[in-house]
Amino acid sequence: MSQENLKIVRGIYEATSRRDIPAMVNALDPEVEWGLADNWIYADRNPLIGPQAAIIEGPLSRISVEWEGFSINPETLLDAGDHVVALGVYTGTCKATGKQIHAQFAHIWTLARGKVRKLQQYTDTKQFAEAVKR
Repeated sequence: MSQENLKIVRGIYEATSRRDIPAMVNALDPEVEWGLADNWIYADRNPLIGPQAAIIEGPLSRISVEWEGFSINPETLLDAGDHVVALGVYTGTCKATGKQIHAQFAHIWTLARGKVRKLQQYTDTKQFAEAVKR
């Protein structure tokens, strides 16, 4: 099952880069728990429960308005059975300040029955905070 889990997570990143909302939502369990890094600028409603909160109303929709060229770049996907660990980098430019980020991230995905049941994100929250500061 773990190869299938890698394929599902890889597909989510690919759908995210295409801005394919239906494909992203389709990969999620209806009760998915989307955990964001403590103190991240978009963690004000942490954790997000369900695909509507996680994808449609979540950080990605806010980021698309506030950042230019924002990209989620997973560099390594690690198979951990019912979990997939993604290591990568966020890049982009804050529209309000013109400041760029190149922030490392770790995403820990938990899958069950072919769907994402949980995501926990860790990232360089200070870098994001500094980028939006005027």
